[in-house]
Amino acid sequence: MTRPVYSSVTRISDLDQGNYRVRPLPREQWQTGDYIVGKVMDTAGRLHSIELINGRMVEVMKDDLVVGALGARAATLEAVGDWRSMTSDDFEAMTPAGLFGKVTSVSPFLPHLMRLHYQGHATRGDHKVTMLGSLPPQPGLDIDAPIILIVGTSMSAGKTLTGRLIVHLLSQAGLKVVGAKLTGAARYRDVLSFGDAGAAAVYDFVDAGLPSSVCDADQYRSSLDYLLSRVAAQSPDVIVAEAGASPLEPYNGKTAMDILGDRIVFEVLCAQDPYAVVGVTSAFERAPDLVAGGAANTSAGIELVQKLTGLTALNLLDQASHGQLTTMLRRALALRDIAI
Repeated sequence: MTRPVYSSVTRISDLDQGNYRVRPLPREQWQTGDYIVGKVMDTAGRLHSIELINGRMVEVMKDDLVVGALGARAATLEAVGDWRSMTSDDFEAMTPAGLFGKVTSVSPFLPHLMRLHYQGHATRGDHKVTMLGSLPPQPGLDIDAPIILIVGTSMSAGKTLTGRLIVHLLSQAGLKVVGAKLTGAARYRDVLSFGDAGAAAVYDFVDAGLPSSVCDADQYRSSLDYLLSRVAAQSPDVIVAEAGASPLEPYNGKTAMDILGDRIVFEVLCAQDPYAVVGVTSAFERAPDLVAGGAANTSAGIELVQKLTGLTALNLLDQASHGQLTTMLRRALALRDIAI
């Protein structure tokens, strides 16, 4: 068999060692998180890049084989889909990370997604190879480090940029920072950028066996408990956590916030515009400590956020705002003797 391309959702497995075989299975045996192999049907006029295990992007060609995982996506600005919507053996790579399923709704501004044809499941003996089955044992530890949580009104609201900046400021101060992406659809690049900014270790929901956090709330709670235990094993001084997409979307962002509870010492809301800030804060009856993202790109936006909500907003793209952010972080973390 031609050596497949291993997408980044396979990074928690040892599939790249090749010790498996590809075997078609009846649909009633399929489950979210199953590793499957698809053959690229065509690339003309379509997105045709796959994110590898190390986060690097590679362009694939027609008839290449790609290993990914069955899952679901519910992006407000890009694509919606689920493997359960497949009516044939054809499906799409819903993200370049290898999140596989049938797209049911797509933005007209998004290029056509890569189409693949099901070749079979990755199997060993009589058993499927799955994301959950690839996880190491849970350390069984509780989080005691403070958490800085970054949420958004939607995808592409500025969460990852904000997280990188906060990770950088805290790690430059000598703190051991662990970065985490708690919800969203599989992409390795976001959490890797936290590592580039200085985080000592990075994790996301893939490291807890989920191809995306669009799943049953009980399943998500179990996976988040596992993920937080792995984070705790790093003995961080502080955790910078991003909740991908919006807490109002079906990614279990609200569930994550409820579980983290009072361990959250500082919350940043990234928003596209000031009116979105009003919507999220009203829905949750919870005010963030800071508003960032597109809503704070100009003085007019900052003033409107203040007028509508009374909240502090900062344009974090402007280095002049970093001093005020530093003061807020120091206060939240009680870092009186550490100069950030």
